[in-house]
Amino acid sequence: MLNWNGWQDTLACLGQLARTEYPDLRVIAVDNGSTNDSVARIRAAFPQVPLIETGRNLGFAGGVNAGIRRALEQDAQYIWLLNNDTQPRPDALAALVAKATSNPRFGAIGSVLLYTDDSADVQAWGGGRVSRWTGYPFHATTPRNDSWFHYITAASVLLSRRALDDIGLLDEGFFLYYEDADLSFRLRKRGWKLGVAAGSTVLHKENASSGKNRRKVDRFSTVSGIRFLRKHSPAAWLAVPLFVGLRIVNRVVKGRWRHTADIIGGVSDYLRSAPRR
Repeated sequence: MLNWNGWQDTLACLGQLARTEYPDLRVIAVDNGSTNDSVARIRAAFPQVPLIETGRNLGFAGGVNAGIRRALEQDAQYIWLLNNDTQPRPDALAALVAKATSNPRFGAIGSVLLYTDDSADVQAWGGGRVSRWTGYPFHATTPRNDSWFHYITAASVLLSRRALDDIGLLDEGFFLYYEDADLSFRLRKRGWKLGVAAGSTVLHKENASSGKNRRKVDRFSTVSGIRFLRKHSPAAWLAVPLFVGLRIVNRVVKGRWRHTADIIGGVSDYLRSAPRR
């Protein structure tokens, strides 16, 4: 579980995890360079939970990887990535494990995510699909066959150690957004299967890391969307301009003129980072 200045959500989630019915759960928390008193509050409330301090904000992938490495050192065979702004039902993990162990080729199993403020409304049925031409992702909101999914959302996903040993950890070039899609595409490319455990339900606030700041979302998602297309599109030279152009047109049509500057800023951020494929 990754924390960044969100100790209130983290404490609530850790409290909920104490009710988990799965008997062999070991929790690892990671503080991703919080600038408030998160570390002190988490340690005071849950002294029994190991808390890794990264020392600075490594982004979602970098922070999560710090926890994954610790879990692998402790010989974990499955690793549950769980957002700190979630409330998993007590049987959520047991359902994930049951699905994962039903086929040794499952690399990632997702939960059914429900909105925290309306638990009758499905936010994401485990994951979704993403276009390799426009970079546009969309969640499933109704049950789908496992073969339908392009990606499993990292808000709640159980990863196989064997799969991670095969493909590696999350790509830390993704600071925020698209890292779960990238991981899922890499899994599928190596022949690993994605799946959703229908009996695993998790309440999720969504966008807690960005504070629901849509301009921040636009900037980070632009950077990550370009990186994703550069890695996975069959024609990145065409897909990247199409991705950026459609985002700008969408904001203009909706009257969000200021957001176009954030998209252009995201392009600039990407160019400065100049990652290799």
